[in-house]
Amino acid sequence: MVKSTLVVRASDALPLAASVDDEQTEQSLSEHKQQAKLIFRRISPNSEPRCSIESGQYSLHYLIADNVIYLVITDKSYPRKLAFSYLDELSKEFQTSYGAKVDTVRKPYAFVGFDTFMSKTTRLYQDTRTASAAGASHLDKLNDELQDVTRIMTKNMEELLWRGDSLDRMSHLSTSLRSESEKYRRAARNINFQAMLRQYAPIGGVLFLLIILIWWRFS
Repeated sequence: MVKSTLVVRASDALPLAASVDDEQTEQSLSEHKQQAKLIFRRISPNSEPRCSIESGQYSLHYLIADNVIYLVITDKSYPRKLAFSYLDELSKEFQTSYGAKVDTVRKPYAFVGFDTFMSKTTRLYQDTRTASAAGASHLDKLNDELQDVTRIMTKNMEELLWRGDSLDRMSHLSTSLRSESEKYRRAARNINFQAMLRQYAPIGGVLFLLIILIWWRFS
């Protein structure tokens, strides 16, 4: 389910709005909210505009649009399609309501009023099982209509914390290229091996028959 939402300015990580979480949620997600701050600091103009980052039993999904980062923390099992549909809805409403003021505000949480829309939208996306049990088909309809998220970059929080991994597009492209290169190398080795078999198998067969004949002749 959707656990917590943060909205910050991309250029300097200034908090613009956030969901109002209860005390239990605050305690259980304190570490992950610190991780979210790390993600905000790692984001640059070259960063992937959409990314999912796995961290223990939770996932942190972010969307960058018009100098604003929208980040939601969800259970790891929560569908990515729904997470990014949720972020899309937030970004559209936020841009309509506050887009013109984003670059000029100076104080944190200048748009606390956005929590009303976040709360309403969170309830819609809260839990697919609850929605199903209540007979709400709207969530299923949204899930069917959503965009393909298979190309969205996925990272592991450990890679960001300890390995200094990057959220940049070029880093993702480099990783993809390395993966594709390794795939092609394996395919090339297989092709070369098959070609060698075709080339030398007849010779090997003849030599084998000669050995058998010689052994039979002198045995």
